[in-house]
Amino acid sequence: MNAYKSDLLRLLDERGYIHQLTDAEGLDALALRQIVPGYVGFDATAPSLHVGSLVQIMMLRRLQQAGHKPIVLMGGGTSKIGDPSFKDEARKLLTPRRSTPTSPRSSGCSSGS
Repeated sequence: MNAYKSDLLRLLDERGYIHQLTDAEGLDALALRQIVPGYVGFDATAPSLHVGSLVQIMMLRRLQQAGHKPIVLMGGGTSKIGDPSFKDEARKLLTPRRSTPTSPRSSGCSSGS
């Protein structure tokens, strides 16, 4: 499907954000009927954002421009879980001390207390 009816999917398609979609017709119909929320979560323990983060932020902006609801999450559970190096491994829960490695008081490693 490439003749989208909703402003949201037309905008995302025009800007090159769509490669594949699951149930494109359903999402297109939903975006015509109601406001669609979209969210991105960021790991607050990371020292900085990266290019992949910029793409996600730009996509949320396009969502907003089409009249929908962008949501950005940071901290809380995301900070305790962290971002795994390998997507097929389970995430290890971080301790409160390890969840703030960029803090000036913490090196990011447990001292084994």
